[in-house]
Amino acid sequence: MKIAILSCFHPFRGGISQFNASMYLELGKAHTVKAFNFKRQYPGILFPGKTQYVTEDDNAVSIESEALLDAVNPFSYIRTLNAVRAWKPDLVLISYWMSFFAPSLGFIARRLRKECKVVSVLHNVIPHEPKFFDAPLTKYFLSGCTGNVTLCEEVASDLRRISPDARQTTLFHPIYGHFGEKIGKDEALDILGLEKGRKNILFFGLIREYKGLDILLEAFGRLDSSYQLIVAGEPYGSFERYQEIIDSSPAKDRIHLFTSYIKDSEVRNFFSAADLVVLPYRSATQSGVNAIAYHFEIPMVVTDTGGLKKAIGDTGTGLVADKAEPGCILEKIRLFFSDEALRRSCLDNIRAEKERLSWKSFAGRLTDFTDSL
Repeated sequence: MKIAILSCFHPFRGGISQFNASMYLELGKAHTVKAFNFKRQYPGILFPGKTQYVTEDDNAVSIESEALLDAVNPFSYIRTLNAVRAWKPDLVLISYWMSFFAPSLGFIARRLRKECKVVSVLHNVIPHEPKFFDAPLTKYFLSGCTGNVTLCEEVASDLRRISPDARQTTLFHPIYGHFGEKIGKDEALDILGLEKGRKNILFFGLIREYKGLDILLEAFGRLDSSYQLIVAGEPYGSFERYQEIIDSSPAKDRIHLFTSYIKDSEVRNFFSAADLVVLPYRSATQSGVNAIAYHFEIPMVVTDTGGLKKAIGDTGTGLVADKAEPGCILEKIRLFFSDEALRRSCLDNIRAEKERLSWKSFAGRLTDFTDSL
């Protein structure tokens, strides 16, 4: 089968590009696959981070792609449509995560659907920080899709709410394996320049309001000196409010900031140093961070939001805080470190999940669904 994937790839950075690269490589083992990439995702003035692109010294997976689509240039929509059409795919997969891209991706999908199957891979239907225009724009995009794949039940519920008749299946977020193997904890701490002999808590990923870093900082301030907190990720927006919490925290000397974009080549250092990953999210669907934590076999504390309870709590790979509040996060952190049997159980369950959540399984179930359309 000829499969076109339309979304962002290298040199664009971030979780969606990483997901698309892994999907491309797995599908390519059994099918002919071609990547159609963005030429530009966002005008610079609209991008909240420092850069949209990987750097030369990063080791992000480089996928050969045809870079054509500019999200704000309608003429590029036609060029991209014609290029995909000329390749004559049997199936077009479109990774979708934000309504900003609905006009461009929807324009192309609605026209390709007349010639081949068009299937969305929905990371989000409604973004974590929603706007009034999200639902109508996403409905426009969905109207061009033959079928839709969601990665958790919460996204599937959003899909049914705004497009009740959409054909859909729910799969899972596979585990990332391209970050390399885990290294020794002491070696990782040396690389990061951190003190050994402490209980290490990791907050990882882009720092955005809905991810609740402030909640974790407040909770961490109540932990004793045997703990240290590692914050690794680029802020999207001002870091000032978080810095104010840190400056007033009794634990400020044990909070270590790495507030820049974490290159793929650096990811393993942070997870190899960690004993526990905390996702204190105020809202969520699924999270790519837990897929990385699974790869490095690090248990998690998460909040009861979106698909996190099912992914972590129901599988026994970590603990679920009832609310996104400092006291609830603190309780679960203390419980994890106080119970050795619990820690061993989490690790055993993570290893079992790693077998189930493989890219091979994902690709097989994805193509089974598209064949049924």
